[in-house]
Amino acid sequence: MERSLVLIKPDAMQRGLAGAIISRLEERGLKLVAIKILHLDKALAQRLYAIHKDKPFFDSLVSYISSAPIIAIIFEGKSAVEVVRKTMGATDPAQAEPGTIRGDFGLDIERNTVHGADSVETAEEEIKLFFSQDEIFNYHKEVDS
Repeated sequence: MERSLVLIKPDAMQRGLAGAIISRLEERGLKLVAIKILHLDKALAQRLYAIHKDKPFFDSLVSYISSAPIIAIIFEGKSAVEVVRKTMGATDPAQAEPGTIRGDFGLDIERNTVHGADSVETAEEEIKLFFSQDEIFNYHKEVDS
């Protein structure tokens, strides 16, 4: 089974949207296998967004994601990365379809409520930033029998 990292960003936390976001992903058949609330320090935020380090919005992105607590979650399932990406919608909420997380809850391109890995490889690297192996649970869901 594939795994994907999802971060519920500060704007969603401040607006009380964590439960709705988690529910939408679970309703797509994804299994929650790890979860924690944390406040990212700038160093971890810079590692998370290292791919954007040369872009003009990098400092703003790092400041925003480290401005308030977030929830880090690992979801598992068939094609988990793709399912998460489709459920989140386009990065820019103005371009996201209604019914997607960002289309329904996103405020702007930075405050778009969620972060999700963009590939299986990225998911594997991002998961290592937030979780140790003993924090990830393997279990069988009875409804999957």
